[in-house]
Amino acid sequence: MRVSFVSDSDAWGGAEVWLSHHLRRAAACGATASLVCAEPVAEGFARSDVDRAVVPLTRHTAAAPATRAALAAQRPDVVVVNLVDPASNAAAVDAALEVAPTAGVLHLVGDTRTGAERAALSARYRRLAAVLSPSEQGRAQVVADLGVDPARAHVVPNGVDVPPDPAGPAGRAVPRIGAFGRLTAQKGFDVLLEALRRLDLPFEAVIGGAGRDGEALRAAAAGLPVTFPGWVADARAFLAGLDLFVLSSRVEALPLVLLEAMAEGLPCVATDVGDVRRALGEDAVVVPVEDAGALASALRGLLADPAARADLGRRARARAERSLGADLMARRTFAVLAGVAAGAAGTAAP
Repeated sequence: MRVSFVSDSDAWGGAEVWLSHHLRRAAACGATASLVCAEPVAEGFARSDVDRAVVPLTRHTAAAPATRAALAAQRPDVVVVNLVDPASNAAAVDAALEVAPTAGVLHLVGDTRTGAERAALSARYRRLAAVLSPSEQGRAQVVADLGVDPARAHVVPNGVDVPPDPAGPAGRAVPRIGAFGRLTAQKGFDVLLEALRRLDLPFEAVIGGAGRDGEALRAAAAGLPVTFPGWVADARAFLAGLDLFVLSSRVEALPLVLLEAMAEGLPCVATDVGDVRRALGEDAVVVPVEDAGALASALRGLLADPAARADLGRRARARAERSLGADLMARRTFAVLAGVAAGAAGTAAP
């Protein structure tokens, strides 16, 4: 089975990490993978050992002729298009649909438009051979809002590399709280800073990442023991310096950064976004979205109780070993794609 993946994104993020996991595991899952990626994220895929074509970004354009030509040259049995949100990447999807049966991977729920715009979006989604989402929320949105056949809408939970040598909590005398991601409103770092101001126990905090809200967040952190080291190139090295990880997002599906922290054996506090509660059970502390008081209370409880932190970290690691691995995610994804390819072959048969 030949699978071409399309990354039509203007910045590197979780969707691109997701794609990298699948490129690395395609052969083990019985597939030959190739890639068509937009120029802004091409450098991140430079070491991918696959057939790779770099094309202009088309996320906000009406057509994607270069994407279509690149896909046609790769001769895929199935195309997989990363979708930034429900209404994004229309040109890339249309190009893929002209070449081969196409699956869309919806990484985030979002605006599905209204009126004629929703009708056009629905028509496009109903042409997809499959839609995959890391969360039940994403699947429900495309079925309810866009009319996708439930049989073609699949939940494939995210997964990450589960290292054999987890770093675990750093064991600092003054516990270090950490978070990282794009410095944008979606990630809720403003809520995290508000929660940190309410803490009355010793702590340090580090917020990694870059983004348009960086300057405002640094200003909001004035007077707090918080540092902003910038873009995180090595997630494992960043996590190794922490005693406690926080996900403060307003919107997610099942964020890879949280799963990476759990795989390192870190105790985690996360907002109740996407499938976090469903996937992690009691192995992370889950608090309401945009509730700085609840977030501060959860952090305070763990800062005050090293034994509770250690226990939560052990349970997080066990959960990662059991059900959060990228190998499992990839097997599930490629099983869906195999079904798409088989269905297309059956349709084409005399």
